Amino acid sequence: MRKYLAIIFFLMLQGLQAQVEFKAVPSRTKIGVNENLRLEFRMNQDGDNFVPPTFQGFKVSGPGQSISNSWINGVRSFSKSYTYVLTPTAKGTFTVGQATIEIAGTVYKTSPVKITVGDAVANPNPQQQPHRYDPFDPFGQNQPQEPEPVTTNPNDGIHIVAEIQNTNIYVNQPVNVVYKLYVSPNSSVVSFGEKESPKYNDFWSQIEPVDPRNMKVENATYNGKPYRMVVLRRAVLYPQKSGRLELEPLVEELNVQIPDGRRDFFGRMGLKEAKTTASSGRKYINVKPLPEAGKPDDFSGAVGNFDFKVTPSKTTITNGESIQLTVSVSGKGNLKLFSLPKPVVPSALEMYDPEHKEDVKTPLTGMNGSISDVYTLVPNAKGKYPVKGLSFSWFDLASGKYKTVTSKDIMIDVLNVPASAATAENKPAGGKEKLSPGEQFRYIATGTSLRKTGSEDFFGSTLFYTLLFAPFLCIPLIVLVKKKKEAYDSDVEGNKIRTNSKLAKKYLGEAKKQLGNKEPFYLALEKALHNFLKAKLRIETSELSRENINELLLSRNATQETVNDFTRIMDSCEFARYAPASGTAMQQDYESAVSVVTSLEKQMS
Repeated sequence: MRKYLAIIFFLMLQGLQAQVEFKAVPSRTKIGVNENLRLEFRMNQDGDNFVPPTFQGFKVSGPGQSISNSWINGVRSFSKSYTYVLTPTAKGTFTVGQATIEIAGTVYKTSPVKITVGDAVANPNPQQQPHRYDPFDPFGQNQPQEPEPVTTNPNDGIHIVAEIQNTNIYVNQPVNVVYKLYVSPNSSVVSFGEKESPKYNDFWSQIEPVDPRNMKVENATYNGKPYRMVVLRRAVLYPQKSGRLELEPLVEELNVQIPDGRRDFFGRMGLKEAKTTASSGRKYINVKPLPEAGKPDDFSGAVGNFDFKVTPSKTTITNGESIQLTVSVSGKGNLKLFSLPKPVVPSALEMYDPEHKEDVKTPLTGMNGSISDVYTLVPNAKGKYPVKGLSFSWFDLASGKYKTVTSKDIMIDVLNVPASAATAENKPAGGKEKLSPGEQFRYIATGTSLRKTGSEDFFGSTLFYTLLFAPFLCIPLIVLVKKKKEAYDSDVEGNKIRTNSKLAKKYLGEAKKQLGNKEPFYLALEKALHNFLKAKLRIETSELSRENINELLLSRNATQETVNDFTRIMDSCEFARYAPASGTAMQQDYESAVSVVTSLEKQMS
C-alpha cells in the first residue's frame, strides 16, 4: 500500500512540476516621458522560437538573456528570461502586446501589459539594466528590487534650473527666464542637447538660444555648494492674459560619465558613459490684470514708459505737393504688442494707408526702441485745414498708474492745387458730364436693318440631317470622355494634389478677404500654406514638421532664402495667435506669403 501511495505522490509531484509558466513582468507601469523601465519575459521551462511583441511608443534595447538551472535534493529548478529596457518616445498610454514561445511543441503567450507615460519629471529615476544572472543566487532572492543605476539623479550633482526674474507681474510686463545647467565637481557631463523645448503658451516670447560652441563654464553655488554652471538659453516673455500661467519644462538629454564599479591597479575608479535626461520642471508665473480704475477709453494695451509724437514733414503746401504725417512712440515697453492711434483729417486731405516702421531691440531687460506709422496726405482743394491732436495712453509700471499724452493740433495751409485736382473737385454731383442738346439722343439709332426669313421645309434640310446623325457622331466622344473620367477618378494621388492646390487657392483668397480680422486671417493663411506644401511636396498632414518641410523644400531646388522666408511667415501665423496684429502687419504677411508661394512654384517646377 505504501508503495502505491509513493508512486501516486511522485506522479502528482511531476505533474505540478510540469506546469509551464510564461509571463511578462514590468519593473513599473507608470513612468515619466524622460524615464526608462525594464520589461522581463520569464519562463520556468526551456523553450524555442521566442517572438517578442511590438513595442509601439518606445525605443528598445536588448534583449538580455539569463538562464538558471539547478538540482536540489534531486528536484530540478529551471528559469529563463529575456529582458528589454524601454525608453518612451511620447506621452500617453501604450499597450505592449503578447510575446510567444514554443515549449515542448506547444505555443505559450504572455498577457498584454499597459504602460502609462506621463509628463517629464524633474528628477527622473535611473535607467535600468537587464537582469544579470548570479551563479551563487540562481533564483534571484538576494538581488535588489531596483536595477543598478546607470544615469545621474540629483544626488549625482546634475541639475537644470529655470531662473525667473519675477513671478508676480502685470499683463504685458516683461519677465526674463534663464535656463542654467549646474554640474557638481564630482560629476562629469560629456555632451548634451535639447530633448524637449518649452512652448510658451499665452506668452509673446523672444528666445535667445546659446551656441554650445560659445558656452562659458562658470563657477557658481547651488544649494550652498560649489558647482560648475553653463547657461543653456535665455527668453524674454510678455504674458498676454492674467492668471496663473504655466511654463513647460526644458528637458535636456545628457551623456555622462559615471563610476563602473571597477578600480585600476592604482585604486582609481573606472568610468563609463551613460545617457540620462534632466528637466527644469514646471514653473508658474502669477499675472495680474491691468487695473480698471483710471483706464482711458483710448487705451490700446501699451505697458511701459513711452514718448509720443505726431510730426508733419511740412505745414505749407503748394503746387500739388504732399506731406508725410508721422505718428511715433519711443521708449521701453511692449512696443510690438499695441497699435498706434490713427489721425482724423478733413475730407479735403486725402490720406493713404500708413507705412509701418519698427526699430525695436529685445534684450533680457525687455523691448526698447521706437515704432511709427507714416501717413501720406494729398490735398485736393486750397485752404487751411486743421488736424486735431492725437491722444496716446499707456500703463506706467513704475508708478502703477495710467498716463496719457495728447499732441498739439496741426494746421495745414494749402496755397494752391493743380488744375486737374480743381477740375475734379468742381465736377457735378454723381460725376456725370453735361451733354450738349445735339448729343442728348445720340444713342437712339435712326436706321433699321430687316432680314427676310426663309420658308424652307425642315424635313430634308441641313439642320434635319445634322440633328439626325449628331447622336451617332457623339458616341466615340462619349466613350473617350468616359475613359478620361475613369482615369481621372482612379488617380488618387493626383486628385489629392489637385484638391490641396484648390484648397490652397481658396484659403489664400479667404485670407485676403479677412484682412483686418486677426484670427480668421492668420488661420486662413496658415491653412493655405499647409495645403500648398501638401500639394507640392506630396505629403500628409502628419508629416508637416518644421525640419521635414525645410529638408523637402531644399531637396526640391528651393533656395535657402526662400525657405527662411517661408519659415518666417509660418512663425508669424503662430505668434499672431497670442499677440495683437495691426492691419499693416497683416497686409505685409499676406504679400510675403504670395511672394514666397510664387517663388517656390518657380523654383520647384
